[in-house]
Amino acid sequence: MLKAVFDDVLRQTVAGFSDRLAAFGPRLLAMAVVLVCGILAALLVRVVIPLVLALFRFDRFASRSGLTVVLRKGGITRAPSAAVAAMTAWMVMGLFVLFAVAALDLQIAMDLLSRTFLYLPQVLIAGAILLLGTLAASFLRRSVVIASVNAGLASGRILGLGVQGAVLVLASAMALEHLGVGRSIILASFVILFGGLVLALSLSFGMAGRDLARQFLERTFTKTLEGSGEDAGDPRRHL
Repeated sequence: MLKAVFDDVLRQTVAGFSDRLAAFGPRLLAMAVVLVCGILAALLVRVVIPLVLALFRFDRFASRSGLTVVLRKGGITRAPSAAVAAMTAWMVMGLFVLFAVAALDLQIAMDLLSRTFLYLPQVLIAGAILLLGTLAASFLRRSVVIASVNAGLASGRILGLGVQGAVLVLASAMALEHLGVGRSIILASFVILFGGLVLALSLSFGMAGRDLARQFLERTFTKTLEGSGEDAGDPRRHL
């Protein structure tokens, strides 16, 4: 009798597993098909995008705008068009992975897919902010260096790097704030950093221009005393 009960339980277990596998098998096959399509689409994107960007001379534009230098500093030694193609291919592959997970028709997969699509526009806008900030930082650095050279300043390169760093920090803070990553911490850090920078510049300017300010005040006070007919022999005596 015990053997009959054991056989019945085992038979029901195997039958239940077979039914679940029969119901889940098509979903698993659909996931595999979607993944294969994603791999093919990513490879196609990686081949087509460099050809399209070459028609618009994107690499030359990136070299002139300073984007190539920024990529090299970030450890990316390939051409900017190849970097854009690789990034786009990985994004396409990521989307197909989400589609493949959604093909399983699981509740957690559907929730993940919906949240990803809701968050995707913010990621794209943050990436656009970083790209525009990088281009603006490179342009302002060159403009500051050229203006400093024309003005005869010896520290033009340092000023250009400082302006570029400030713009990059501002763009990064804006991108992270748009993504909603630690908004209060980013805001507090930016305020502290910006306030410290302004204070440092104020102190350095005040210390460097102390003698000039004293001479200007002395000349102004001397002219005032001469105009009023008072003795201006030693203007510091009246201070």
